[in-house]
Amino acid sequence: MSRRPKTGFDRYFDAQMNNREFADAYVAARREIDTVDGIVRALDEAREQEGLTKAALAKRVGMNAEVVRRLFTTDAPNPTLDTVVKLAAALNCSLDLVPRRRSARR
Repeated sequence: MSRRPKTGFDRYFDAQMNNREFADAYVAARREIDTVDGIVRALDEAREQEGLTKAALAKRVGMNAEVVRRLFTTDAPNPTLDTVVKLAAALNCSLDLVPRRRSARR
């Protein structure tokens, strides 16, 4: 399988990742984005397993259906903790804080 040629952005990004401060900030931001994405995906999966439409879930928590639909379809969801807790409770789910393994790069 051949790899695609690197673009100007790829080369710029690789160079920036050699800067420790940039790399640390990028890793932290990526971790936050991935965490939010994982939570939203888990909520949507729980919704589907319950057999609920987005509109039905919204009604259950007293939210506008458009807000719930957008949360599950946007490329960059950014729900408040209050929203996440309400949706999780409505889906009979709990939220648990689980420590990650420490990264080797500390």
